[in-house]
Amino acid sequence: MSGKNQPISGNDLARFSGPNTFMRLPSVNDLAGLDVAVLGVPMDIGTSWRSGTRFGPKQLRSESAMLRPYNLATGAAPFDSLQVADIGDLAINTFSLSDSLRIIAESYDAILNYDAIPLAIGGDHSITLPILRAMARRHGPVALIHVDAHADVNDEMFGERETHGTVFRRAHEEGLINPSKVYQIGLRGTGYGADDFTEAAGWGFQQFPAHELWGRSLSALSGEIRRDIGALPTYVTYDIDSLDPAFAPGTGTPEIGGLTTMQALELIRGLRGLNIVGADMVEVSPPYDTSGNTALTGANLLFELLCVLPGVAYR
Repeated sequence: MSGKNQPISGNDLARFSGPNTFMRLPSVNDLAGLDVAVLGVPMDIGTSWRSGTRFGPKQLRSESAMLRPYNLATGAAPFDSLQVADIGDLAINTFSLSDSLRIIAESYDAILNYDAIPLAIGGDHSITLPILRAMARRHGPVALIHVDAHADVNDEMFGERETHGTVFRRAHEEGLINPSKVYQIGLRGTGYGADDFTEAAGWGFQQFPAHELWGRSLSALSGEIRRDIGALPTYVTYDIDSLDPAFAPGTGTPEIGGLTTMQALELIRGLRGLNIVGADMVEVSPPYDTSGNTALTGANLLFELLCVLPGVAYR
């Protein structure tokens, strides 16, 4: 066994006990020496329909106790080569969205002073805007892989310009992302008009609607995206509502006709080799799935993202 942090084995301590950290990894306050920092952003005041994602980090961590350290399908053994720990939750202001977004950006500025790749557990999708602000300050405009039922390119919602539905318009306006290297995968649902998604396509965003992906393997698409991005710093934002609600009902804005969990695995596994500088898993809303399956799915997909980060050992 390497000298890296290891998840607590289910043979050493029953999975229903132990710390409520991601995969029961050590909880740390000092980021020095970390390759990957898992953190929670327990916020849902940016959401427009069903709330509850404030409970996402807690339940996703709880369900992650089921995960084991080796990826049997791909051979990835992330804990052999990467030092991974859970750094806890950001102390957001649950009465102020604008203050919370400020806190997230400042927290990420501090995290990015270290070499750790941050993996965030949301929280609603509005958390990604301040994360991208910090990412752009560190890396310049990033390539963006955005897996979601919704394009999140509204101009405003109820007069507010920073919500979970306006994230990527703001990110484009502020120059945080490279528009020709933005990939929106799984878009679907009803709309207000024919231009709901097409305006962003005009900015250069590459869009892959869910109905064009039905019944298809996403391995080839993932490979195309990987080749298109090359070595550019890349951020991955994964909205759990990209999945069909049959697989992930515990989310705030479900849309039928979505991706399957098998497609999600193909998509993420095909990103191996990219220069991923950060990722998030957002919009898991535990109150809408008392079985815990949505959080279990989110935890597994976060592990899959961990498995394709730069420097992961494969056996």
